[in-house]
Amino acid sequence: MIVSRLIGGLGNQMFQYAVGRALAERRGVPFRIDRRAFSDYKTHAFGMCCFQASLSDAPENHLPRAPSESRLQRLLRRFLPAPLSIYTERAFTFDEQVLSLPDNTYLDGYWQSEKYFNDFADVIRADFTVRHPPSAANQRWLEQIAATHSVSLHVRRGDYVSTPSSAAFHGTCGLDYYERAIAYLRERTGLELVVYVFSDDPDWVAANLKLPCAMHLVSDNDAATNYEDLRLMTACRHHVIANSSFSWWGAWLDGRPDSITVAPAQWFAGSTPDPRDLLPQRWVRL
Repeated sequence: MIVSRLIGGLGNQMFQYAVGRALAERRGVPFRIDRRAFSDYKTHAFGMCCFQASLSDAPENHLPRAPSESRLQRLLRRFLPAPLSIYTERAFTFDEQVLSLPDNTYLDGYWQSEKYFNDFADVIRADFTVRHPPSAANQRWLEQIAATHSVSLHVRRGDYVSTPSSAAFHGTCGLDYYERAIAYLRERTGLELVVYVFSDDPDWVAANLKLPCAMHLVSDNDAATNYEDLRLMTACRHHVIANSSFSWWGAWLDGRPDSITVAPAQWFAGSTPDPRDLLPQRWVRL
């Protein structure tokens, strides 16, 4: 059995699921998740239930000790099966050793690189198919996206702006990045592009983002239905992502080989962590 600890926003949860799912496939063993951290995590909710993925929780007696475990529970644990071997992420860069970890491994980290699961890309994309049919409004967006030379463009602000620590760590993509990205796509494709903009701060986008092409601000969905935005992003023909794991997945789930994804060359505000393995080599860095 392979177990992945899930925590963070939906994009982070997807990376954590994907690394464990792929490792379990390599070993030919069951895959389970540990979602206990969400019991007292206030920043984000567990969001994986929106997907076709089969979500099976690991048996409690196989999991690392929870902080709230009582003395009696710790005593009883001595007579239960040994916990899984914990493998903690060592650095933000790709760790090749993860690919060959044995059965009965518990993965604790963020694992933000397709190198952990690209050999099972079709399996991961199938698992991350949204299980719910689109709402009427989102169905209209899907039809419009399919009928145009569509580009998904993601503007991530939220805590990247409002929380000083997040702002200092992540930073935000400037307007010049989006302008350069669209200029690049127009020159590369030679097409009249239609840009579909997704953001957690639509009012700021409406007031500040001006592009030399048709632009639609998609604002029908909220945090509880963010999977709808993910589905719409993936449906677009090309992608301009933010320094955000959410739009990373919106682009990656589009498996068309001729799709173009533009990503920010500087992923973090500072020089660390090292994001060299985060962006697939086929993506364009601006």
